[in-house]
Amino acid sequence: MILAAGRGERMRPLTDITPKALLAVGGKPLIVRHLEKLAAAGFGQVVINHAHLGGLIEHALGDGSRFGISIVYSHECEALETAGGIANALPLLGDAPFAAVNADVFSDYDYRQLARAVRQLAAAQFLAHLVMVDNPEHHPAGDFALHDERVVLSGGKLTFSGLAAYRAELFAGIARGTKAKLAPLLVRQLGRGRVSGEHFRGRWCDIGTPERLAMLNRELAAAN
Repeated sequence: MILAAGRGERMRPLTDITPKALLAVGGKPLIVRHLEKLAAAGFGQVVINHAHLGGLIEHALGDGSRFGISIVYSHECEALETAGGIANALPLLGDAPFAAVNADVFSDYDYRQLARAVRQLAAAQFLAHLVMVDNPEHHPAGDFALHDERVVLSGGKLTFSGLAAYRAELFAGIARGTKAKLAPLLVRQLGRGRVSGEHFRGRWCDIGTPERLAMLNRELAAAN
């Protein structure tokens, strides 16, 4: 699942006319980069949720055939937050473990690792697997810590990257169409030792402001 329903308030005025997921990085929309990486990693179907200007996303991506992947859409009248959006899309996702990617992040992370995490969740006691990164300047306190490949609350904290694998039962208690944040669900399961994780040390960027988007585009242009 690609999570693309966010309004992108901090990205205004860019997101007044363009969904955040369609903003270009290195000349290519963010969400297209995700689709290409997911297809290359062997994912055959992608669910995309959308709300603000969601019709533009559907028009730009279609059924996904040109990316070698099948796309179905989960429409939200208003953004339901991360957990609410996933819970709303569960009928499309099915009962098996699945990967989830925030549309507004850019990274060098190999999505074959996500595919591996999905397969491992199917046979493990964990309900979620989180990809963690070093804390960026705009989020110095981090989110969670890692200990023996388990995500915990205490210790040297890292930042959740927005890349993860989940089991559907994590979201089973959320009624479809209701808003719900992801963090409380994860915190509840951390205490039960049911969240695994990994530390990704490569390039990662949360495209949260026009300034960060411009900086990333300059970096990519300089590298070419």
